[in-house]
Amino acid sequence: MTRETTSFVYVTYILSTPEKVFEAITKPDVARRYWGHENVSDWEAGSRWEHIRADDARTVELVGTVVETLPPRRLVITWANASQADDPAAYSRVTFEIVDYEGMVRLTVTHDELEAGSAMANGIGRGWPVVLSSMKSLLETGHGLDIFAKPKAA
Repeated sequence: MTRETTSFVYVTYILSTPEKVFEAITKPDVARRYWGHENVSDWEAGSRWEHIRADDARTVELVGTVVETLPPRRLVITWANASQADDPAAYSRVTFEIVDYEGMVRLTVTHDELEAGSAMANGIGRGWPVVLSSMKSLLETGHGLDIFAKPKAA
């Protein structure tokens, strides 16, 4: 029996260059500033990547494989919780498309092959918008957002 899958697509426009957007995704010291995590890999097709919490514990939270890399235009990775790394069915896929657009960059993030109704699929819809908004803020202003801040009650 095949599992039902879903996908999530987010598009944003960033006043930056494709090179800087690609670096924001792939350079640990930049990702730390807007995500609170480091994405660590050599970014060659077939290589492992890890999403590591940038705190004293340095916990590996997500893992995957680099499927395709075409700097600074495209990056495709697999994605799973580190606790499920041994389960091939737990992996989804993330594609970053980076395109010059009228003096800025159009970044399209497609997270697909998600198990419909899973905790990962539910979290993706909340997570990507805040992470990518924080990346946009960092690249445009030099300051990322506090993505771990809790919304204030109305």
